[in-house]
Amino acid sequence: MIWFVLLVLWPLAELFVIVKVSEAIGFLWMLLLLIVSWPIGSRIIRHEGRAALRRLRDALAAGRAPTNEVLDGALVLGGGLLLLVPGFITDTIGLLLLLPPTRALARRAAARNHRSRWLNRAVSFITWGVRGNSRGPGGPGGGGGYDADATAVDIDEPQLEA
Repeated sequence: MIWFVLLVLWPLAELFVIVKVSEAIGFLWMLLLLIVSWPIGSRIIRHEGRAALRRLRDALAAGRAPTNEVLDGALVLGGGLLLLVPGFITDTIGLLLLLPPTRALARRAAARNHRSRWLNRAVSFITWGVRGNSRGPGGPGGGGGYDADATAVDIDEPQLEA
């Protein structure tokens, strides 16, 4: 059912809104609005994406789980993708996901409805990715890195045969 809505009803709704906006303001203005939304959305995506990444790094440096930061990053990415799709409905939803006040509302709704394994897995994957390389708190000088040489144990040959 969800695929039917996304593949059939959504484009029809977008087309309906485009026709109504075109009737209200004229075809050229409507076309201009659709074209201008891409560069504006691109700038907003870049700015908000950097801010979300900065908050993610700060949370990891502080040693706390970056659940809100991961959700912010996902919502910024989703909003950016919606801005790339031509249409007024997708542009409106995309802009709402990119603006911090409405993104906070969407984050709360997503956390309330999906506080499950996927969020915990995403947080642990990102935390592992940053701590697993030299740039995160677990890297050199961070005190939490993994040292393979310190955990290696030599096994004598007689123990292998038994």
